[in-house]
Amino acid sequence: MQSSGAALAERAFTAAIRLYSERLLVRSVDALTRSDEETEVAVIQLSFDYDGTCVSASDEQGHFFVAHAGALAKVPRDREREEQVRRILESFGAVELSCLEAYTALPGSKADYLVQLDGNEHAWCSFTAYAVPQLRSLGFRVAIDPDYRYQIVEGEAPWYSHVHADDKPDWFGLELGVEIEGRRVNLMPALLDMLDASHGAASLHSLRNMPARFRAVRVDEQRCIVVAGEHLSKLLEVLIELYHGERSPTLRLEFQALQAASLARLEETMGASFGRLARTGASPIRERGRALAALREEAAADCPQVVTATLRPYQAEGLSWLQRLRVLGVGGVLADDMGLGKTLQTIALLAGEKQAGRATGPSLLLMPTSLVGNWQREIAKFAPSLRVTALHGPNRRSHLAAAWTSDIVLTTYPLLLRDLPIFQDERFYYLVLDEAQVIKNRRSLVTRAVGSLTAEHRLCLTGTPIENSLEELWSIFEFLMPGFLGSAEQFRTRFRQGADLQDSADELAALRARVAPFVLRRMKEQVARELPPKTEIVRPVEISGAQRELYENIRISAHSQVRRAIQKMGLARSTIPILDALMKLRQVCCDPRLVPVDAARGVRKSAKYDCFFELLEQQLEKGRRVLVFSQFTRMLALLSEGMRERNIRHVALTGSTVHRQRPIDDFSEGKADVFLISLKAGGTGLNLTSADTVIHYDPWWNPAAQAQATDRAYRIGQTRPVFVYSLIVAGSVEERMLALQQRKRNLAEAIIGSQRDGPPISTDDLDRLFLPLAGAADV
Repeated sequence: MQSSGAALAERAFTAAIRLYSERLLVRSVDALTRSDEETEVAVIQLSFDYDGTCVSASDEQGHFFVAHAGALAKVPRDREREEQVRRILESFGAVELSCLEAYTALPGSKADYLVQLDGNEHAWCSFTAYAVPQLRSLGFRVAIDPDYRYQIVEGEAPWYSHVHADDKPDWFGLELGVEIEGRRVNLMPALLDMLDASHGAASLHSLRNMPARFRAVRVDEQRCIVVAGEHLSKLLEVLIELYHGERSPTLRLEFQALQAASLARLEETMGASFGRLARTGASPIRERGRALAALREEAAADCPQVVTATLRPYQAEGLSWLQRLRVLGVGGVLADDMGLGKTLQTIALLAGEKQAGRATGPSLLLMPTSLVGNWQREIAKFAPSLRVTALHGPNRRSHLAAAWTSDIVLTTYPLLLRDLPIFQDERFYYLVLDEAQVIKNRRSLVTRAVGSLTAEHRLCLTGTPIENSLEELWSIFEFLMPGFLGSAEQFRTRFRQGADLQDSADELAALRARVAPFVLRRMKEQVARELPPKTEIVRPVEISGAQRELYENIRISAHSQVRRAIQKMGLARSTIPILDALMKLRQVCCDPRLVPVDAARGVRKSAKYDCFFELLEQQLEKGRRVLVFSQFTRMLALLSEGMRERNIRHVALTGSTVHRQRPIDDFSEGKADVFLISLKAGGTGLNLTSADTVIHYDPWWNPAAQAQATDRAYRIGQTRPVFVYSLIVAGSVEERMLALQQRKRNLAEAIIGSQRDGPPISTDDLDRLFLPLAGAADV
C-alpha cells in the first residue's frame, strides 16, 4: 500500500482558491486597552487538488487516503509544490491568516488567507480585477462566492454624464456613471463618498499616495468597477470644484450655472481619461461651460474709435476679456499688476459700450477719495466724448441731476455711505469698484453698501484681491456673483481652514480653478518687458546702546502682555493687543522718539534715522529722485525736519494734506527731489515715474501694499532703472516680518498666481516675532 500511495502522489496536481467575504474578529492591543471588533474582509480558502482529491491548505496532515484497487492507499502530500503555490499566492498580496495575531476567524471559518494585510475596498477589488486573471493563467482554479462583495464588473463599462435642470433657477444636477448591461448606473454618490470620507480634497492627496495602483468605485452591494488611480484622482480634482459639500436627495451633484466652466473641464478630463463618454441633457449649460472655460483664451479686441489711445497687446486682450464677461453676464476681477493700465482698459470698455449703443444708463465708478482726480484726468485724456460727473465735495448733491444723465458717475466709498439711499434708487449699467480690496471685510458697512446697489454688470479692479486672507476673495466674489463661492460659513469651513494648511494644495487648486475664468492677472515681467530693470535691496541696520536696551525692555513686556491676552481671549480675539505690542517694537526700530512710553524719552539716537540720511544723500549725489514711504506720519515729520536742516528740497503727502494735487505736481515738475508719502495716503493711485528710487523706511505686514507703493514709480512710462531700498533693523521684528510677507504673498499667488502654499500667522509665528534681538545671521 505504501508503494501504491507513492505512485498516486505523482498524479495531476492543481491549486484551487475560493474568494469570499467574511466577518473576522480583529483584535487591537495597546498599552491601556484591548478591544475586539468584527469587520468584514476579503478572504481566501486555498485547497490542493490531487487528481480529484481536494486537500485544504489548513489541513496539517502530511498525507491523505484514497480508495485504490479495493483498498485505501496512503498518499503523501507534495509539500514542495504546495509551498510553491503559497509563495505565488502571497506574491499577489495574500497573507496567511494563521500568521496574523490581530485577526482570528470566527468559529467555523475555513479562511486560510486574508487579501492584503493593509487591505481596504480598493485593494480587495484590485486583487479581484488583476490578481485573479493572472492566477488563472498560472493554472489556479478560482471560484468566487456569489455573496463576495468585491466582485468586478466584467468587460468595458463606458462612462456617461447627464445634466438635469434643477428646480432652483440657474442650478443644475449632474450624474456621472457607467453603462452596465444596457443600464445606466449613477456613480455620483460613490464618488462623493470618496471626497467626504477624507474631508474633500484631502482624499486626492491620499489617492495619490496610497500604495494600491487602482481604485474601486462601488456599483452595487456585490460589484465594483476599478479605475486607474491617476485617472480617478484627475476626475475628483475637477469634481471637487463643483461640490459644495452638501448632498442632494436626487443623488446628483448640484452646481450653479456660474460653475459651468468646471463642468466643461470635468467632461474634457473624463473624455481624456476614460475614453468614450456619452454626454446627455441640458446642452445649453454645456455650451455655456465651454464659453466660460475659454474666457481666459487670449484674443485682442479693437480699441473703440472714441478712445484716443493705442492699447498695448495685453491691454487689448484685457479689453476682449472684459467684453466676453459682459456677453456671458458674469462679473470679473481685473487684477493686473500695478501700473499696467487697469484704468485705461476700463475706460476703453465703457467707451466701447456707449459707442455700440448698449449702455442703458450711467455707469457708477466707486474708488478711494485719493483717486477721483486721477480718474477725471484719465477719462478726459483717453475718452473725452464721455460725459463724466464727479459726486465729490460738499456741493455734490447739486450735481445729481447731471449725474443721472451722464455716461459715468464718479464717487468715493466714504461718500457712498453718506448718500446711500440716493444711489440705491438708481439702476446703473456698470458698477465698477476701483481698489476693490476695500470690500475685503464682508461685515463692513461699505461692503454691505456696495452689495445693495443695482447694476446690469459688475466689475472689480484691484492688484491685490487677496491681501491677508482667502475670505477677502470670498467677499469680492459675493459682490460680483452672490452665492458663487457658497455661503461665508461654507467657504470658511472648506477653503480657509483647509487652504491654510501646508498640505492643502488640492483645496487651493480647486478654489483657483473655480475662480480662474473670472480673474485676469498679468504681471509686469510677463507683458511689459520694455520696462527697465528693478533692483530690490534690503539694507540691514544694526542698533546698539540705549536704543537696543529700549527694544529689549519693550519686547519682554509686550510679549508677556500678548501671551496673557491669548490665554484669556484666544489668538483670533487678541488682534488689538498683538498689533499694539508689535507697533511699539516697530517704532523703536524706526526712531525711539515715536514710542509713547517714559523709558523712550531719554533715547535720542536712532541708527535707522542716521542710515536713512546717509543713503539719501548718496542717491541725491547721483542725481536720483526719491520716494520715501512710511506707515508712521510722525516719522515722516521727523524726516522732514531732518531734510530742512540739510536743505534738501522735498514735499510730503499724508492723510492730513489739504491740497493733495499740489505736492504731486511740485514733485513731477522737478521742484522737489524727495517725496515723503504715508503708505495709506499715497500707496495707490499715483503716477510718479519721474522718480527712480524708492525707500521703504519701515516694512509692513502686507507685501501687496508695499508693492503698490513701489509701483508709483515702477510702472508703464518709467524709462530709467528703479532701485528699491527696504530699511530693516537686523535681527528684530522687522526682519522676521519679511518672512511673513513672503508667506502672505504665496497665499495670494496660490489663487491668482502660480504658487500653492501660504499658511496664516500662528502662535509659533508670534513667538518668533518676539524673540530677543539678534544679529541678521541669527534669524
